[in-house]
Amino acid sequence: MQTDIDPRRLIGRKAFDRKGAKIGTVDEVYLDDATGVPEWAAVRTGLFSRDAFVPLEPSEFVEDALHVPFDRALIKGAPDFGVGRHLSPEQELQLYRHYGLDSPPSEAAAPDDRDFGRLAGQEE
Repeated sequence: MQTDIDPRRLIGRKAFDRKGAKIGTVDEVYLDDATGVPEWAAVRTGLFSRDAFVPLEPSEFVEDALHVPFDRALIKGAPDFGVGRHLSPEQELQLYRHYGLDSPPSEAAAPDDRDFGRLAGQEE
């Protein structure tokens, strides 16, 4: 997704699945703790239903609507963590697995210990 988009522009926008069927309306946007980049959207899937978390990458924001490249059934089957709360790293990992996505770079393995304590710009 475009990383320069203001997450507040997503709230209240319609969301569509990969076939163009309406999923619902974006209720909340969740930012990455480390980068502040929008990472997940909670989409209200109906009047009496719950919010489903959808990944903003590889989704697209086009013509004031969020287009999510997954089937509606997969989206509706996403783990339910409730909205209005912080997503834990474990919950995020469950969502990445649910959608078959690689975990984010922040979840990657820690750098080698040999890099510990080096200053930027210094050569070995």
